[in-house]
Amino acid sequence: MIDPSVAVYRGLKRAAINFAASVPCINLGRLLEFISHDLDILHIPVTREEEGVGVCAGAWIGGCKPVLLMQNSGLGNSINALTSLDLLYGIPLLMIISHRGSNGESIIGQVPMGKLTSGLLKTMNISFHSPSPATAEESVVKAWIQAESQRRPIALLFDLEFWRLH
Repeated sequence: MIDPSVAVYRGLKRAAINFAASVPCINLGRLLEFISHDLDILHIPVTREEEGVGVCAGAWIGGCKPVLLMQNSGLGNSINALTSLDLLYGIPLLMIISHRGSNGESIIGQVPMGKLTSGLLKTMNISFHSPSPATAEESVVKAWIQAESQRRPIALLFDLEFWRLH
């Protein structure tokens, strides 16, 4: 049985991610616990996603390898920061996104953004992937390599089914 949080965490470690900003999300809870206790990763909780984009941009400029952990419901909040900061200035960012509003969602308010998430990322020309728990570790590593080599944000979308132990 693959623990999805462990798989993503191992991927972050293999990619040498050393800075994390996060917005709270129940699905990211175990992963955030691992990150918070890792002395090699500076973890900064933020109140809004666009704040996380800015903090991660500053961390990258300061020599860190950043990840932003967030829920897709906040993607709309971060569009301006992603386009006028990261995309404009070529700042790499790995986004680990809990994709709410997809299959199995019980909260109706999550569904509209759940349906729009992929389209918004496509519109911003931000590559995204939805790995399985079995491929998550390697996908995280590859996504960071892609973000760094292309100097742009990359998103990994993890739906509700992903976070259930397999």
